[in-house]
Amino acid sequence: MTFNEQGIQAFKEKRYEDAAQFFTQAIEEAPEEAIGYVNFGNLLATLNDTERAERFFQKAITIDEKAATAYYGLANLYYNAERYIEAAKLYQKSIEHGIEGADAYYMLGKSFERDEKYKLALPYLQRAAELAPNDLQIRLAYGILLCTMEMFEQAKAELQFVIDEDWNNADAHYNLGVLYAVSTDKTEDAMYHLKQAFTLQPEFDQAKYIYDMISQRLN
Repeated sequence: MTFNEQGIQAFKEKRYEDAAQFFTQAIEEAPEEAIGYVNFGNLLATLNDTERAERFFQKAITIDEKAATAYYGLANLYYNAERYIEAAKLYQKSIEHGIEGADAYYMLGKSFERDEKYKLALPYLQRAAELAPNDLQIRLAYGILLCTMEMFEQAKAELQFVIDEDWNNADAHYNLGVLYAVSTDKTEDAMYHLKQAFTLQPEFDQAKYIYDMISQRLN
């Protein structure tokens, strides 16, 4: 096994000191390769040492401007720091340079959504849902965004899919309940899903509030 492979194994096993040692050896062995810096950056990010993590990701990009995972790691740091537009640019870079899977599309969409650029977010969350059709977090996020954009029929299908796959998903019940309340005259359906939300998650005050508001309106 290479030093990077040993470091990744140690990282997975939460042997962080060992991982740091292996990644240091990987960098010393091949200082002109970006991967060691990316791996060390990911380790530091996990340990919440964000300033050093940022430097390692930036070093990786300096060495290899096509290092997709370096852009992705740096984007995650900025997203967590609520620097959403900077994060979005870096997620785009990671996609341009061939990062695989749905996560980068999902995070790019979430970055635009957090910055209230909903139209920009939509195609990326849609693409993430296409790439990972069984990922309920992605499908829920896509459904919520569709609700925000008042694309209710499509939103209903996404939220219902999540509920069919995970009946105990309080967020999906809540959002489907709100959808019924604001876009249909199916008051009973709205109340049913809102009640499911705060039954599954008793601290879901917003679901209880809307449920009570609809109840009072009926009386």
